[in-house]
Amino acid sequence: MPYYQHQLFFCINRRSAGKRCCAEGNAEALRDYAKQKLKKLGLHSAGFSRANTSSCLGRCDEGPVLVIYPEGVWYHYHSTHDIDEIIEQHIQQGKIVERLLLPASPPEESEI
Repeated sequence: MPYYQHQLFFCINRRSAGKRCCAEGNAEALRDYAKQKLKKLGLHSAGFSRANTSSCLGRCDEGPVLVIYPEGVWYHYHSTHDIDEIIEQHIQQGKIVERLLLPASPPEESEI
């Protein structure tokens, strides 16, 4: 059994001026919100979940983004409502939040 059931990695990377990045989408504050929500629910501890800060996850144009391991599920989010939904559905109930889901792999070249 893994040390954490879920690890939420929030990209908070800031790119140079003019380039889209997760930091511009309030990623750090929303990561802090997620961490506090998990703590309030008693889910931010060993054996449960952890909200982590990540550098660039390489999905800048789709951000802000987070990835949940060990499942490898990628989400984009924009508000505390989105974070609440991810925690309630994915972390607590084990259900994918389809409306916030990003594909785990980049599109094929033929799809670009």
